[in-house]
Amino acid sequence: MPDVRELLACPACRGALSEHWTCGGCGRTFDVADGIPNLRLPGGSRTEAVRQFYDRAPFPGYPPRDSLSALRARAERSRFALLLDRAIPSDARVAEIGCGTGQMSLYLAHSDRVIVAADLSRAALTLAGDAARRYRAGRVQFVETDLQQPGLKPDAFDVVYSSGVLHHTPDPRKSFAEVSRLARPGGIVIVGVYNTLARIPMRLRAAAARCTRFRFVPRDPVLRDRSADADRSEAWLRDQYCHPEEHSHTLSAVKRWFAENGVEYLRSFPSTVFADDSTDLFEAAADDWSVEAWLAQIGWMRTLGREGGLFFTVGRRSSPRSPSAAAPCGR
Repeated sequence: MPDVRELLACPACRGALSEHWTCGGCGRTFDVADGIPNLRLPGGSRTEAVRQFYDRAPFPGYPPRDSLSALRARAERSRFALLLDRAIPSDARVAEIGCGTGQMSLYLAHSDRVIVAADLSRAALTLAGDAARRYRAGRVQFVETDLQQPGLKPDAFDVVYSSGVLHHTPDPRKSFAEVSRLARPGGIVIVGVYNTLARIPMRLRAAAARCTRFRFVPRDPVLRDRSADADRSEAWLRDQYCHPEEHSHTLSAVKRWFAENGVEYLRSFPSTVFADDSTDLFEAAADDWSVEAWLAQIGWMRTLGREGGLFFTVGRRSSPRSPSAAAPCGR
């Protein structure tokens, strides 16, 4: 079992960190509070606006009197969470980039897995750390860092997971490049972003809500579920309707990010292959027909559109080609 510090790095030079959180390369020393190191370098104004946004209202937060068993029960209502947990090996090194208040990391932290959960917001990480101590969860190291200059070691993780994050950065394409290089060659990369088509219903709800100054938000099932918890309702309302930085993307755009960064596309979730009954999230889809993919995304307006339009794309980082496998010169 590795020391979790071996999976972290100086965000300035990617040098190794000592037990006193000093970089062996450039000599920087980083602060640690409540077991959470601050490996965040100053960011631009747009990144700072997002950080302050989540510091004011950490997302998604925890219900009152929550427990680990309740958290697991909530997670397992999601087919995606179940498939992800099944697909990740029991001894994997996992990075969650943009963990928020840590629910997915705590759900995945069992067996011999080592989880590094990173986020920009100290307030969100504080809630995550408190929950980890209450639940006596598995091996999770929370880290304050910016994914555009991450304090995580490149080429180090078996699985890199980032959900609901890239579309809140100034340049999602560039941010994906940073996230993908954290995976080891052969490792899995999973990103969840807003789909351009599936996001349309949320945009229509937002337009209607603004007309009433958010006194009425039509047909939002998540707000209905959280009606008894004012703090979590407000966190959802702010995240979905009032975010200072938001983008949305088609599957074909995300696949271009994969190709540009040496990540082999495996599949999407939900699947864009009709009648796909695979239960292996890390298995390549049966086919990849663009017409079928576009039809599926149109259908997501009705399904995913109810809760914001988030979809997942799964890929495998390519291994370096051996010299013997390289194409001859001139071909």
